[in-house]
Amino acid sequence: MIETKEFLQRRTRLLSQLDKNAVAVIPAAVELTRSRDTEFPFRQDSDFYYLTGFNEPDAVLVLCKDRDEQLSSHLFCRNKDKVAEIWHGRRVGFEQAKAQYLFDHSYPLSELDEQLQSLVNTKRVLYYGQGTYGDFDNKIWSLLSTLRGAPKKGYRAPEIIKDIRPLVHEMRLFKSEAEIALMRKAAKISCEAHKRAMRFAKAGATEYQLEAELHHHYAMNGARHPAYGTIVGSGNNANILHYTENGDELKAGDLVLIDSGCELQGYAADITRTFPVSGRFSEAQKQVYELVLKAQQAAFEHVKPGGTLVKANQAAMKVMTQGLIQLGILAGDLDTLMENQACKAFYMHGLGHWLGLDVHDVGEYKLDEADRPFEPGMVLTIEPGLYFDEDAEVPEKFKGIGIRIEDDLLVTESGFENLTVDAPKTIADIEALMQH
Repeated sequence: MIETKEFLQRRTRLLSQLDKNAVAVIPAAVELTRSRDTEFPFRQDSDFYYLTGFNEPDAVLVLCKDRDEQLSSHLFCRNKDKVAEIWHGRRVGFEQAKAQYLFDHSYPLSELDEQLQSLVNTKRVLYYGQGTYGDFDNKIWSLLSTLRGAPKKGYRAPEIIKDIRPLVHEMRLFKSEAEIALMRKAAKISCEAHKRAMRFAKAGATEYQLEAELHHHYAMNGARHPAYGTIVGSGNNANILHYTENGDELKAGDLVLIDSGCELQGYAADITRTFPVSGRFSEAQKQVYELVLKAQQAAFEHVKPGGTLVKANQAAMKVMTQGLIQLGILAGDLDTLMENQACKAFYMHGLGHWLGLDVHDVGEYKLDEADRPFEPGMVLTIEPGLYFDEDAEVPEKFKGIGIRIEDDLLVTESGFENLTVDAPKTIADIEALMQH
């Protein structure tokens, strides 16, 4: 649980980074229609949630830093409405929101246009992240047009528009102790769900039944939704990187690749495990699996302060290239094959990504065009894989095998903490679990 005072501290930190005489406008997410008169489950905009903890649609956060560096926060949100709340659920209301979420000022949404004009007028800099919500973009451009068009009324539009997202995203890249605690819990729930899916798997079951096992475990432990579309790819389906149809029957002798994690209070886990439907790896499956696992372990050695994702990826690719030569899949000189990135024919994606409020979380991967070094408080995935489609030019015994192994790592002062270590990963541990 993240306490309200931490959201306040985040707003204060962001305000301290703004130029003098500036205003930042950050809208919440809107409800999305699923079909006709039903909506998708509401999911708050990650930047808005990070700064407020407020979980209602259509709200707007405005942060002001005056010429004399006076700081203020303003929330606009839906008003209390007894009839609407009977039909669609309780609202916090603007009056309670001020005290409950520690804003300096709060207003009903009906006052947004008038108050926003007042808050933006005469500010020199407007911070705003355009392109996410088209309707709100139009509101901002209309406001600026109004301010530019009536100087005799004392209106003056900001001279400079800056993107607020780089500032917020740099803050989000480094996790607080409260965020780390939540991510540990999300990872633990997700690990147990993967173990449950392994135990359930058998020939004749379906991919969607494994998906249901995962989602049931998430929900029963307080994580109402997966963090992203769950992938359950058996057999050759594992070679479709973002396969989410999850409709096929599991077959004896096949592997099944599960890429799934829960979302807990906004924070994502992201785990991939690959295991045999029948509980035992074949010899060919073992060879590929051990190669991917060895590549992941080589990458892990670079996850420490000063290491980089590029160096970790190079280490993983070197292991995979050497292994593919030994398996008779690649031929040639190791250095030449590395230079040509020959293993990319079977390893098409990146090694990993930042993790947090979004599964592919925000944060720059380069600083001043140089590879960004890891620092304590960052959380990322490490997920090498090898994919041999049924029509790939590989020995017959490897065709149809797709393997990915993914863990969530927290960078610490001395190295890393594997948040997802509880999900079985070695061949021995997977086979032992599946025999029970």
